[in-house]
Amino acid sequence: MIIGVPKEIKIQEYRVGLTPEGVDALSRQGHTIYVETQAGAGSGFSDDAYKNAGASILATAKEVYEIAEMIVKVKEPLAVEYPLIKSGQILFTYFHFAASKELTDAMMKSHAVCIAYETVELPDGSLPLLVPMSEVAGRMAVNVGAYYLGKPFGGKGKLLGGVPGVKPAEVLIIGGGIVGTQAAKMAAGLGANVTIMDTNLTRLRYLSDVMPANVVTQYSTVLAIREKLPHTDLVIGAVLLHGAKAPHLIKKEDLKTMEAGSVVVDVAVDQGGCIETCRPTTHENPVYVEENVLHYCVANMPGAVPQTSTRALTQATLPYAMSIANKGWEKACAENPALAKGLNIRAGKILHKGVSEAFNG
Repeated sequence: MIIGVPKEIKIQEYRVGLTPEGVDALSRQGHTIYVETQAGAGSGFSDDAYKNAGASILATAKEVYEIAEMIVKVKEPLAVEYPLIKSGQILFTYFHFAASKELTDAMMKSHAVCIAYETVELPDGSLPLLVPMSEVAGRMAVNVGAYYLGKPFGGKGKLLGGVPGVKPAEVLIIGGGIVGTQAAKMAAGLGANVTIMDTNLTRLRYLSDVMPANVVTQYSTVLAIREKLPHTDLVIGAVLLHGAKAPHLIKKEDLKTMEAGSVVVDVAVDQGGCIETCRPTTHENPVYVEENVLHYCVANMPGAVPQTSTRALTQATLPYAMSIANKGWEKACAENPALAKGLNIRAGKILHKGVSEAFNG
């Protein structure tokens, strides 16, 4: 199969769809890989590294899209890329369709085969291609939240872990999945008082067993969240509904009960955000203030640490990309139910229930 790796063009997105090691593995299986020049530069991978791994370098994204049967990316195509996508072409990337009707309509119109990383799902309900980036984002959420609590950056001026004789900050994490778990570990390690909420009692029992003493678990309800907010310094939204739009668990009115200079980090922004006042931001302009609360809602957080993120992503996606390349998408999906769940759009039709429901069928 001919595989194309274009350069990511989202603002300050430094990741790339394949590492040179991934190119080498695919090349050894007889596949042909074309990489847009400088596609890996932001992650520390030179054109020469890709050449040495067996790839050919092309000057433009247009050339990559024209020749490739499968495009391997990190983020969803942007509007300038829509015209480059061919009918029947396989796109393997993060799409998060439920958060964008424009993107969904464009991909339907293109008649491409859209396989979304975020909805590839194993029998146990886990999302193997979302896990590595969720781990990165969960850990980053605490770092950026702690940073923006600083007074020079718009926060209330509170150190997350406190000091002897001074109470640490209160951190509320909504969602006990991968993002929430990693965030809780980081916040607890810095010495904060952490509350992690979820509606899955089995998960809460597990977290209660494995987390340190400064992490407490609580069943998540709208009322429980509202009661907690006035005493919370940092909120991390970590809610995920597989392939569907995130529910707004914190309303604009709720933020009025928080102290000025408190911080919210909504990691669920890719799926529409679990905080009503959330709107996607970029690494270039990451924060804004609403109801005197600082909002950090960067839609591609792991893009800020591309050397870690790209390696973590490729090692997760490569087996699936290899299967598609070796067998074709139809046979690969037929033989692997997990991969089949990643098939969101094909021949102009939405195939994923969560995406369909996001746009009222």
